[in-house]
Amino acid sequence: MTPFTAPVDDILWSLEFAGAAATPDWDGELTAEIVQHFAAFAEGRIAPLDEAGDRQGCRMQNGRVVMPDGFDAVFRDLAADGWQGLTAPEAFGGQGVGGAVHAAVSEIFSGACHSLQMVAGLVPGAIRLLLQFGTADQQARFIAPLAAGDWLATMCLTEPGAGSDLSGVRTKAENTAQGWRISGEKIFISGGDQNLSDNILHLVLARTGPEGIRGLSLFACPAVLADGARNSVTVTRIEEKMGLHASPTCQMAFDGAQGELIGAPGQGLAAMFTLMNHARLDVALQGVAHAARAHHVAATYAAQRVQGRGPDGGPVTLDRHADVRRMIDSADALAVSARALTHSALVALETGNHALADFLTPVAKVCGSDAGTQAAELAVQVLGGYGYLHEYRVEQTYRDARICAIYEGANGIHAATLATRGLNHDGGAQADAFAAWIGQIADSLRSQPLRDSLHAWTGLRAAVAARPRELATDFMQVTIALADLAFWLRAQADDGTPARIQALARSRCLLLPGQIAHLANQAHILGWVDAAQ
Repeated sequence: MTPFTAPVDDILWSLEFAGAAATPDWDGELTAEIVQHFAAFAEGRIAPLDEAGDRQGCRMQNGRVVMPDGFDAVFRDLAADGWQGLTAPEAFGGQGVGGAVHAAVSEIFSGACHSLQMVAGLVPGAIRLLLQFGTADQQARFIAPLAAGDWLATMCLTEPGAGSDLSGVRTKAENTAQGWRISGEKIFISGGDQNLSDNILHLVLARTGPEGIRGLSLFACPAVLADGARNSVTVTRIEEKMGLHASPTCQMAFDGAQGELIGAPGQGLAAMFTLMNHARLDVALQGVAHAARAHHVAATYAAQRVQGRGPDGGPVTLDRHADVRRMIDSADALAVSARALTHSALVALETGNHALADFLTPVAKVCGSDAGTQAAELAVQVLGGYGYLHEYRVEQTYRDARICAIYEGANGIHAATLATRGLNHDGGAQADAFAAWIGQIADSLRSQPLRDSLHAWTGLRAAVAARPRELATDFMQVTIALADLAFWLRAQADDGTPARIQALARSRCLLLPGQIAHLANQAHILGWVDAAQ
């Protein structure tokens, strides 16, 4: 088994390269110190839980969820060291660091043990939601225990009849003389119950008005009430899943549970999107973490495994064979470029470039989640028969990474969102911001291949506006490829780029323009582009 090694240098370089220095209160030296400190904790304490947790899984005991052995002790130490309150304001007991630092920590956490990160990782988004929509009293009561690790949080949206289309939500909230009471069923709730924290803040989307999304409101529904009694929230089952066995995905029953309205009635989905958009970038980094992990295992194994002979007839290690080298480099490139794209979206968000951030968020989510499974599949192939066994755990990497393309909005839905809202909202401001961003990079590099690729993307954009359903997937893939090309061209031209990434950039810069042209000029697309023009 290859021990987990956090890709600290790659992460820190990527943040700086993406422009993190422009984010509020950025301190590169402090960031490096924080990230290195967490990496040591993740490698020594969190990562050893991953394999055992996958094998043992979670279980129900006396109506409650019990996590795998050792998870509670590690989480207590994680919370005691202040990691749960990393982004919380200092006024609530947090450390008040920015989103860029949290992104670095979150990726390392996911790489060490995605299952534990899934249970703990919704807290920063919940705190952001409360800061934006909660009352001063709700902020005072909820944020401090979340930051301290005494409470964890869930996001309760999905129901048996309402998945991607939340207008079908049937869980109801009634305003009684004793306050709001919530009744209904929720499914696929990550960390719906666990024995790590004293309490759980369930953030529940429930119906307070007529059919459709305008009738949905958001509620805070603690598992344990202020008087110490348990709220009327129960786990009816733990789902049996392909991966993430140590993360309890629960079916939840709310039977007249006490809740508090967050924000205004009927604005629940708008409030929940604050949490969901944070989670989508987090999912992108989960995929990146799996891609980086898969590359590390494959590269380490191939450098040690002697197999076959070289041109001189002597024995060589696997990584000396051209096709194996291709797969290792491809996995590496997937991790590096998806990380860069996600960091670019994060910097846009943190610096107030909301149009660009809104456009890049679904792109990063699709790119990062696809990178995780693609790199894991490559790693399985590099290891051959050993990749198919449990021993090196790349098969677990694939199983755990696979969910990233499904939850927080299936990737096809994000492609459809990009092809509709991304092109049409506010007169096309989001797509214009993306085009301007790529154009600025092309001008700064004086790159004709990037200008030509942007032109191809612009032509496809015109066709997509007329036929968004048919072209959504193609448009998403061309957009990812265009963002990748801009990154690799910049990396190739920058003297500060690490030598390994420079080498990757040379090949990627040769391949991507042709891929973009091919995607944008397939016969069925070409006809629609001509018709649109």
